[in-house]
Amino acid sequence: MMTRLINILLPDSAGNRRFDISMLLSRLLFGMLFMMHGLTKINDFGQMALAFPDPLGVGSEISLILAIFGEVFCSVLLIFGLLTRLSLIPMIFTMCIAFFVIHAEDPFSAKELSFIYLATFIIIWVSGAGKYSLDYMIRAKLIKSLNKNKK
Repeated sequence: MMTRLINILLPDSAGNRRFDISMLLSRLLFGMLFMMHGLTKINDFGQMALAFPDPLGVGSEISLILAIFGEVFCSVLLIFGLLTRLSLIPMIFTMCIAFFVIHAEDPFSAKELSFIYLATFIIIWVSGAGKYSLDYMIRAKLIKSLNKNKK
């Protein structure tokens, strides 16, 4: 009984199928949702480039291109679980800028979405992509190859 309670309250995620499925679903859901923001920016690029916020001082058009990179290209990598932690860095950075700079003076309700994305991306970054990812498959092959070469 106590072991079951501990497993419920403090799960061991190493090799836990529910954890791996949860990470897959999180990557798919948040990757696709975030990518939709970037696709909207691509569709409205001409109009948005004129007035897009420029918090880094690189120009509105470059700032928009960087946001699209983080929201589209990096989201695709996240969805497939390929270079997950690396791909999350621009996504986390984009949401930090949105939450702490662009919407700094706004009420929380206006910046809640960027906070949700930021928190989710940090959680995935800490947890890793899970077993159902290209990262896992690549890692397994690399480990196997390294072990083979040691013999």
